[in-house]
Amino acid sequence: MNTFQVAFYVLALMALAGAAGLAWARSVVHGALFLILALLAVAGLFLVLLADFLALVQVLLYGGAVAILILFAMMLTRAREEPAALDNAQKPWAMLVCLLVFLGTVAVAYATPWPRSGSFSHVGFEAIGVSLFTQWAIPFEIASLVLLVAMVGAIIIARAEEQE
Repeated sequence: MNTFQVAFYVLALMALAGAAGLAWARSVVHGALFLILALLAVAGLFLVLLADFLALVQVLLYGGAVAILILFAMMLTRAREEPAALDNAQKPWAMLVCLLVFLGTVAVAYATPWPRSGSFSHVGFEAIGVSLFTQWAIPFEIASLVLLVAMVGAIIIARAEEQE
């Protein structure tokens, strides 16, 4: 087993531990911290797999922006902790469904004929940037407009609720 395989398995275990901690955390703050752990471990997996751009996007957008947004939203709204509302009779059924989805995913991954060439080609930031702003410029701008409209809509809805 080489260094990359060891790093892959350690980061995969960290990602699974973060995801399990997120699922079982009683506190929303602890859940957010487990989410950050899982997202940063996935960024490490991207680095091991030579996907530098995806690792950077994972850290900046998900590990940074989304998780911090969750923490700030909880602090600013003064959300109360209500652990009693998190426990209900559907929890065993949800666990069963999760287990079935996991087993189905493992079965599909095991049955898929994966290529065994072992040769990876590293794509740098420059090639991704050129492709993103030449070949994919219009879809990129459409996605940014959709996000802008969603943000303006959220602000309008929040202000309308605030005035009532």
